[in-house]
Amino acid sequence: MSELKKEAIEVAGATVPFVTYQDGEAQVYEFDTSKCGPPDPMVNAMAGLALINAADKKLVMINHKSPGGLLAKIGENYNIEEEAVDGGLVKLTFSYKSGESEKAGLGDASCAG
Repeated sequence: MSELKKEAIEVAGATVPFVTYQDGEAQVYEFDTSKCGPPDPMVNAMAGLALINAADKKLVMINHKSPGGLLAKIGENYNIEEEAVDGGLVKLTFSYKSGESEKAGLGDASCAG
């Protein structure tokens, strides 16, 4: 398996670094908020989700726990896979859900929880 070539990118509104890379047919955007406290995970997820506007784009979030407030807010608008990764962290992969992702209301980065 070849190493993914990750490239740093600027994401409007982000407070942590983002990288992008190609994984098969998908353009992937990734960020890590595992060492951040609120509101950084929500703020960066909302900034990153704004990039997910087609079926061939995904957002990967590495966090210290499952972001309950975020999932309550946008869970119906994206396909979301959650998996445990080394060190007790959580990796979430968000992908586009046609007809739903457009309704996510990404302008409001506050969390209800």
